[in-house]
Amino acid sequence: MAGGARARKNAPPREEVLAAAMAMIAERGLDGLTMAALGREVGMSSGHLLYYFRTKDELLLQTLEWSEANLGAARSALLSRRAPVRERLAAYVDLYVPDGPRDPHWTLWLEVWNRSQEAGPEERDRQAAIEGAWHRDLVALLAEGVSRGEFRAVDADRFATRTRALLDGFSIQLAVGLPLLDRAGILDHVREFVEDGLRPDPAPGM
Repeated sequence: MAGGARARKNAPPREEVLAAAMAMIAERGLDGLTMAALGREVGMSSGHLLYYFRTKDELLLQTLEWSEANLGAARSALLSRRAPVRERLAAYVDLYVPDGPRDPHWTLWLEVWNRSQEAGPEERDRQAAIEGAWHRDLVALLAEGVSRGEFRAVDADRFATRTRALLDGFSIQLAVGLPLLDRAGILDHVREFVEDGLRPDPAPGM
């Protein structure tokens, strides 16, 4: 067996590499991550890492896709619970908002967005697929709430677009550490927006 093939066979699982990359990007940013340092962390050479990922930007995007797959599984479990739609919507928001400054998942997103202007069509499509999954789940949740009478009759797609714009704006502030609102304050603002926008209209005659 050739040396390169032997090294690839003995390489750590892909998830281990991506988890290590996520931690290092959260701590140092993508510019502070080197393939050599990541290789030392996971016991691989920088050459073998480049064999798998080609570029740091590809490593970043694959790390985000891996992180999003984990979040997607958690989101699916939360949204499929037998609970009022309003409770599941609150769980969606809680999962969306970062835990605090330099939240690893949100740091990945910030790095991806920072490089989006130079991204090619394939990379943009992959980013859009991730964004689309969050959007579709929220639209479905809102539509269910309307059909069950828990929410007023709104255009679920339009309301989801505005809600996610609000969540993104607040989440970026929190992730980069701007001293404007803490996480609890952000959740309060979003809760108020949702309640004002979705509160069912009173029954006729009331």
